[in-house]
Amino acid sequence: MRRFAFLFGAFLVLNVIGASTLISFVLRGRGLGAIVDHPGPAAVSALGAMLLLFLLSVFAVSLKGLGRPLGDLVTASGRVADGDYSARVPAQGPPPVRMVASAFNTMAEKLERQDRQRRELMADIAHELRTPLSVIQGRLEGLVDGVYPRDDAQLGQVIEDTRMLARLVDDLRLLAHTESGMLSLQKEPTDAAILAQDVVNSFAGEAKTRSVSVSLDAAADLPLVDIDPLRIREVIANVLANALRHTPAGGSISVTLTHSGSGISVTIADSGTGIAQEDLPKVFDRFYKGRSSSGSGLGLTIARNLVRAHGGEIRAESQPGRGTSITFTV
Repeated sequence: MRRFAFLFGAFLVLNVIGASTLISFVLRGRGLGAIVDHPGPAAVSALGAMLLLFLLSVFAVSLKGLGRPLGDLVTASGRVADGDYSARVPAQGPPPVRMVASAFNTMAEKLERQDRQRRELMADIAHELRTPLSVIQGRLEGLVDGVYPRDDAQLGQVIEDTRMLARLVDDLRLLAHTESGMLSLQKEPTDAAILAQDVVNSFAGEAKTRSVSVSLDAAADLPLVDIDPLRIREVIANVLANALRHTPAGGSISVTLTHSGSGISVTIADSGTGIAQEDLPKVFDRFYKGRSSSGSGLGLTIARNLVRAHGGEIRAESQPGRGTSITFTV
């Protein structure tokens, strides 16, 4: 607004100077230079009237040039207010008006992108919740109809399905908090090596069942890091769980902790199937799943958001058939 006022003021000043110069030139051309050099009261009034008339004509022309761009802007604003985020306005008219049009188009593009992401998220959530709900409903109907025996094994399957649904709901809630900036971190000085060892130990049973070896290598004298241990534990657990799902029997997973400036760097590398280069940029997108993935597609997205909430970064490197490594710093 200040820039617009400055430009408009400069526009008026230049018009006054230009008008005065033009009137002086015309009068001198007609042999009336004395009026300009030694104006009397009547001459001053006449010159003032001529100057005012000239400025009014310039102002009228300016208004005519502003009318259409401002009309387009008002029309497009009404469309956006009604939920049509595809509205755009052409950048035309004086420079300040073109600046407003450009800012409006940028705003509309962001609103359109956010609306598209919201619709995609709602569709993805509906799809992800439908699958476990359908499985639970089918099992319960089978128990009621006598298709399945009403024993502890069948009830155990239903309980496991409900737990999977509960984990998905928890993941969605955590994802919403991290993406909206509402996540509250409870930071404290933490020994990351001990934290990582606890996570590795919690996966020992599953790793043994899958015949996959998991090792931890932490650099000596790692500094204490000011982190939320619960959230960083979730990061390591999500990445490790993802690595286990994609590492065949006889494979290995290594968890390595090293110094990284004033913090630490954690790398989780597996000898699994790897990720195609065209798919690698998508691994942190929500609900993205590889061809052989059986997870919810939220684990790595949540890991990325939690790392960023700590001011860190996370990246993935992979070669098909040679495994994947994911590194994050905090």
